[in-house]
Amino acid sequence: MNTDSTQYLADYERDGVVLIHQFLNADEVIAVRAELERYIRDDLAAQPVDARTFEKDEKTVRNLWRLEKYNPWFRQLGERADIRALVAPLLHGEPVLVGVETFNKPARIGSGVPYHQDNAYFCQTPPDMLTVWIAIDSVTEANGPVFFVKGSHKAGMQPTKPSGVRGNSIGMAEPSSVPLAEQFCGLLAPGDATIHQCETIHHSAPNTTNFSRLGLLLVYRGSHTQTDPTLKTAYAAAAAATPPA
Repeated sequence: MNTDSTQYLADYERDGVVLIHQFLNADEVIAVRAELERYIRDDLAAQPVDARTFEKDEKTVRNLWRLEKYNPWFRQLGERADIRALVAPLLHGEPVLVGVETFNKPARIGSGVPYHQDNAYFCQTPPDMLTVWIAIDSVTEANGPVFFVKGSHKAGMQPTKPSGVRGNSIGMAEPSSVPLAEQFCGLLAPGDATIHQCETIHHSAPNTTNFSRLGLLLVYRGSHTQTDPTLKTAYAAAAAATPPA
């Protein structure tokens, strides 16, 4: 991966999101895609229902969840020493891998993601938690890229409401007032990644193109964070209203 540690740390602290080109190389991207395809084909049906969310057709995978629990290959990827070393300064502490998941955004039927802050799901205090969002497919302006409101993490958690979206059950009570043209659009080549802080506001549109927009997500927290009971209560209610499976 190509990084200038001083620059990306400054950008992350200022904007709440940073872009890293070639986070994974071409061979690593091929390996990730092959293992995801194998896992969906051979293993997924035998896993608990909390391992996945389907699109509205009830058969196409929208998300894979808990790959660090159900797939040793992805657990090993998430525990890689070079990745842990990269995210440690951003977390202000020792990284703890808490999730490996996918947002598949399949061609033509990939659903959108409402405006939200990840800490509405993670419920951690202090908010030293982040997501490494790795493009496995090209992410274009047309196929549902993630838009980030730069600097929004500095304002803390905003009011939430249940979204009714399976796999993204809690969103912001009101969308950001920052115009779309002023938001950071994560246009990525395969292997590129964004890293965003857990209170950075972001969202994405549905994918109506003929090209899938597969992303692999590695989620880490600092070992010093603790669960915020107020956030946890709000998330539990939203998840009960719209279960992911």
